[in-house]
Amino acid sequence: MLVKEVMTTDPACCGQDTSLQEVARLMVKHDCGEIPIIDNQQSGRPVGVITDRDIVVRTIAEGRNPLDVTAGECMTRAIVTVRSDQSIEDCCETMEKHQIRRVPVTDTAGRCVGIVSQADIARRVSQRAAGEVVHDVSKPASTSARGAGAH
Repeated sequence: MLVKEVMTTDPACCGQDTSLQEVARLMVKHDCGEIPIIDNQQSGRPVGVITDRDIVVRTIAEGRNPLDVTAGECMTRAIVTVRSDQSIEDCCETMEKHQIRRVPVTDTAGRCVGIVSQADIARRVSQRAAGEVVHDVSKPASTSARGAGAH
C-alpha cells in the first residue's frame, strides 16, 4: 500500500506570515492539530509545520500574546516529510524514527499534497502496524532532541 492511498489529501496549509489566530481557525475548520507551512502558493513546498502544541509551548507558555505572533515565529522548522509514492511501511518507519504523530506528504516536485496521521494509519492499515506506530511514536524522548514536542 502506498502513502497516497492512506493520506488525507489537500491539507490546509499556510505561510510563515499567517497569524496564529488564523492558524487556530484553520485547525478548527479542518479538524486537525497540525498545519504545514509552505514557502509560497506557487511551489507549495513545506518549510515547517505548526501544531496546536507548538502554539501552546512556544507562545502561551512563554507569556507571549498569540495575537501578536505569526506561524513562522513558532513553527517547527526541522520538517520531516514522506513522498506520496512511498510505501506506507516506509511512512510508518519515518513516523516511528522521528516520533511524530503526523507527517506532511509531498509529490515528486516537493509540493505538499497531503498529510498522514496516526488516525489515517489506524483506519487503513492492519491493527498490528497501527499499534506499533502508536507505541513507537509515544516513547518518551528528551525535549532537547524533539523541539516543542510530538507532532
